[in-house]
Amino acid sequence: MEKRIIDGFLILNKPAGMTSNRALQTVKRLFQAKKAGFVGTLDPFATGMLPICFGKATKLSEALHEHPKIYIATLQLGTATNTGDTEGEITKQSPVPPLNLDQIKAILPEFTGLIQQIPPMFSALKKDGQPLYKLARQGIEVERAPREVTVYDLMALDYLNGILIFKVQSSKGLYVRVLAEDLAKKLGTCGHLIALHRQECAGFLETDLVLLETLQSQAETRDAFLRPLPL
Repeated sequence: MEKRIIDGFLILNKPAGMTSNRALQTVKRLFQAKKAGFVGTLDPFATGMLPICFGKATKLSEALHEHPKIYIATLQLGTATNTGDTEGEITKQSPVPPLNLDQIKAILPEFTGLIQQIPPMFSALKKDGQPLYKLARQGIEVERAPREVTVYDLMALDYLNGILIFKVQSSKGLYVRVLAEDLAKKLGTCGHLIALHRQECAGFLETDLVLLETLQSQAETRDAFLRPLPL
């Protein structure tokens, strides 16, 4: 089947359990698009905004990546995994001290502004051409240089029975998994993310999101979900 030349954006609500690249290839195939890319990789377990760029829009992806991103994260305190999320194996368990929302809010300024993060081993960053996650799966850990990222806003939304829901607005490059682990450590325990949803990315809003199931079921009107290039 001949590929179509399409220019514009599709603001996908990526489902959990799917890599960003697989989501891209699925959408590209649905639209029979000749050229497509995406802005801002999401971890497989994460959901939410993954802007898909078609045709000429791919030239804007790097500039769009500079926009702040907003995430809603759910942190399970007391248990750590080797990936920092539900994809990994449990590596540590620790008691959770008595906490309330006010106590949690009090530590958040320490994680706001320009901060340094050490990238996780389970990431797509490369060492001598080899993705770190492949080394991690072999039980190999290498030194990673800290990276500076900016946290513009950090809010604790809810806390109950060791589960903290927080919202973060940040620059590109933030690993929310690492932020969650650092928050847990500051709170006197360990932790890992059990859910992560990206609300905003590349200047698009959550109201722009389109479910993959919607695209799959509405073949005849699928193009109506495309957003045009900015003038």
